[in-house]
Amino acid sequence: MNIPEYEHYHETKAHADVLFPCNIYPCCIPVDFLSVPIHWHDEMELIAVKRGSGIIRVDMEPKEVHAGDLAVILPGQLHGIEHLPGQRMEYENIIFQVSMLMGEKADICSIDYFTPLLQEKSMWSGILTPESEGYGEFWACICQIDAICSEKTTAWQLAVKSSLYRFFYLYFRYTGKIPERKQDKSREKLKLVLKYMEMNYQEKITIAQMASLCYYSESHFMKFFRNCMGMGFTAYLNGYRLAMAARLLLTTDRAVSEIAADTGFDNISYFNRLFRKKYGTTPVQYRKGLEHENDHSNDA
Repeated sequence: MNIPEYEHYHETKAHADVLFPCNIYPCCIPVDFLSVPIHWHDEMELIAVKRGSGIIRVDMEPKEVHAGDLAVILPGQLHGIEHLPGQRMEYENIIFQVSMLMGEKADICSIDYFTPLLQEKSMWSGILTPESEGYGEFWACICQIDAICSEKTTAWQLAVKSSLYRFFYLYFRYTGKIPERKQDKSREKLKLVLKYMEMNYQEKITIAQMASLCYYSESHFMKFFRNCMGMGFTAYLNGYRLAMAARLLLTTDRAVSEIAADTGFDNISYFNRLFRKKYGTTPVQYRKGLEHENDHSNDA
């Protein structure tokens, strides 16, 4: 299971295909999962918090968010979602290809607004809150998209595009000309490391491999990763693997030993020890506890 599978598992009916690359689905932390590890993708993402509170990281900066907040994630931007202890957060993801709003021939909209986003030359991401200028209009766009996708009347795809166009209009109206994103070689190297880990976490991954990927010495890589992520690479890799294992515990009935092996742990005792340290319970108890919570959620 990689990040796209991890992030999209909750979707029960596809809203997107190659002809209409826009995906909309609800999630809940911690019922669905405790966190979405730091990752990136080529699509743009809007995260609308519907109920409760949590933490969203954008380019490694953590921000506590609450019901009504809206996170704007640019294509290629590092981001993740974390559980806030004692809180439950229900949110909606709207993930789409910016190119779906562009015509085959370049026009002023593509040149001045959309192309810079695709080339990662512009930056206007962040968190919109009820105190943000024009907030009501932004949130109305999200509500319109929800209603459109719920009803799916004739030509509903055109209506979704219309709402997305209005969202972009509002953002540029209230924020002005988008500033350039500075080229950051460290960020690009970090993205390489995270993508490699995402696609290969089931296998053995060494610091030597990651250092070679970045053209760093091992000592320089360890310092680089700690400066970027606030923890050592091995600790982060184990945390990622544990997050994948926790997801499998909830969504499958596979044996704990099998899940441990399939998420990169070749020692079940080591896996159990790390899992208990991270989640405060054993893998078996974690599975039973979240199943029980889901049962209550379904009864509500």
